[in-house]
Amino acid sequence: MDEADGAALPEETLDELYDRAPCGYLTTTLSGTITRVNTTFLDWLGRGREEVVGVRLQALLTEGARIFYETHCALRLRREGVVRQITMDFARSDGAKVPVLIDWRPIRNDEGAVAGLRVLVVDATDRRSYERELIAARERSRATADALRELNETLEHRVEQRTRELRDTMDFARLALGAVGGVGVWTYDVAADRFVCDDNIAALYALEPGRGSAGYSSAEFLQHLHPDDILPLRTTMSRGLTEPGDLELEYRIRHADGSVRWVLSRGHTYFEGGTPVRRTGVGVDMTKQRLLEEQFRQAQKMEAVGQLTGGLAHDFNNLLAGISGSLEMMESRIAQGRFADVDRYLATAKGAARRAAALTHRLLAFSRRQTLDPKTTDVNRLVASMQELIQRAVGPGVLIEVVGAPGLWPGLVDPPQLENALLNLCINARDAMPDGGRITIETANRIVDAQAARQHDLPEGQYVSLSVTDTGVGMKPSLVARVFEPFFTTKPIGEGTGLGLSMIYGFVRQSGGEVRIYSELGRGTTVSIYLPRHDGPVAEDEDQSPASVVARGEQGRTVLVVDDEPTVRMLLTDILDDLGCRAIEAADSAAGLAVLESDVPIDLLITDVGLPGGMNGRQMADAGRVSRPGLKVLFITGYAENAVIGRGHLEPGMTVLTKPFSVETMVARVRSMIEI
Repeated sequence: MDEADGAALPEETLDELYDRAPCGYLTTTLSGTITRVNTTFLDWLGRGREEVVGVRLQALLTEGARIFYETHCALRLRREGVVRQITMDFARSDGAKVPVLIDWRPIRNDEGAVAGLRVLVVDATDRRSYERELIAARERSRATADALRELNETLEHRVEQRTRELRDTMDFARLALGAVGGVGVWTYDVAADRFVCDDNIAALYALEPGRGSAGYSSAEFLQHLHPDDILPLRTTMSRGLTEPGDLELEYRIRHADGSVRWVLSRGHTYFEGGTPVRRTGVGVDMTKQRLLEEQFRQAQKMEAVGQLTGGLAHDFNNLLAGISGSLEMMESRIAQGRFADVDRYLATAKGAARRAAALTHRLLAFSRRQTLDPKTTDVNRLVASMQELIQRAVGPGVLIEVVGAPGLWPGLVDPPQLENALLNLCINARDAMPDGGRITIETANRIVDAQAARQHDLPEGQYVSLSVTDTGVGMKPSLVARVFEPFFTTKPIGEGTGLGLSMIYGFVRQSGGEVRIYSELGRGTTVSIYLPRHDGPVAEDEDQSPASVVARGEQGRTVLVVDDEPTVRMLLTDILDDLGCRAIEAADSAAGLAVLESDVPIDLLITDVGLPGGMNGRQMADAGRVSRPGLKVLFITGYAENAVIGRGHLEPGMTVLTKPFSVETMVARVRSMIEI
């Protein structure tokens, strides 16, 4: 052997061997983030190196393999750094599966601690094909044996055998899913109209436990279903008895303690000779996820409200300048005896005050916390009502263009959540145009045919679309494919949560719709929300009542006014005096309660909600009603109306009026509550 034969291989040769080995080599962090990968693995997945490096390995797995990884491998890898010979499927860029055997080994630092992972990936296509053929052969053999056995069995024996098979199916599914706590299995016998389920499902559906193979009738099984979800569930169940394949639906179950559980149910129907015989599926408790999504939605709202603050402060300063300036001019003209100009300044001040009130009402309605409450919605009208807020959020450097389709169908959606989604899409569009540009908000009627429905995972039918288009920098296809992933963001660190589009996607899917995105580098981006068409009456906005002169009533009614703001008390007492009522004033809840507990006759209590004195307005009113059970109460508040409702609802004889209010509105409300 010469010297060349005994020398170590050069580094370039080692790199080539690593890169072109007949198996996949990867290096990852403990959390799975890929730091190095060879070309063989990239070729198997049909992906470029920039699409894989920096991505967590588990994100490249199929959905089922990813669940298995998180439940069986992740903890062992973090603790020991070793997992041997695990069979999994990777997802190719074209959606095909790549069956592999994976082996993880630890990379240790100088102290011996696990610092990273070396991953060996072996193509298992041939092995998987052999296993499938073996399983298929066993299944054919078992089916033949079962058919021969059934010829000699009695009807009773066949029923017992079917029950045992169903139980085995549920046990197998439970093992396959790794069911723990929030996941359970059910089976529905179509002919007998009976559900059989495990204990997890019984607890999730608020059912009497321990029924075993006796099961529950469909009426019993779904007796605690939320009333709003009955029709969608019955529709899905009917489809499941006529269509092959898997169907899923998310709905709510009400429990005796008043709590509501969100359940994701997915099932598969088995047919014999074209007749449905049974349906087997799983139920997953999604309650915690829905609560987290609600918290994320609220955080997203608050982020958008923060974007509005600067513009609103500027507008309010302008409005306050108009109000205070008009009042000063009125004072000057009255002192000069020039009364002809007073009406003009008065109209200016009232107009500015009304615009300020509209701004605060819109902001409070936008930012309040609430669960999804779908309503028949005129999307054109919703966009028009949001246009002023959107313009303030994006600033003067961005032009807002609204193109509303004539004859737009109504959609079924939660209006505040759609407002939230629209505002956040416009803020994203603004961020994509650092030098300014144009945002186009467009609505349209859309018909989704069978082919498009399959492509976009939507039922075919009629939809209302709401699109936001910008003239910004656009995105390359690899980024577009990831924009709906939670926590993925194209913004610099600290400038984006990565939750905006994922939460919009979740809200729209929960509403029965779809989100589509189209983007080109240097050309801009369009995000379209598709919502199901819904036939039903659209709630009309309340018309403002025209100004009128307050007619003076007759003396005799006594009204207790409780508010810590002297100017509000003065205004209310003057209004009540014009109505011929006697007004008693109190500046805090303690003084107000003292009057309520006295012998003074009180026909109506008008109180602010946020009060000093140890209790709020609602608590004071409830305490006063102990000795005055029929007392009528008008709450006035600068917060959103639901701030005074408390845990459930307003009692009879109670109502709410938000500040600021017009004199005419207050007069009408007082007259509707007491006879004057």
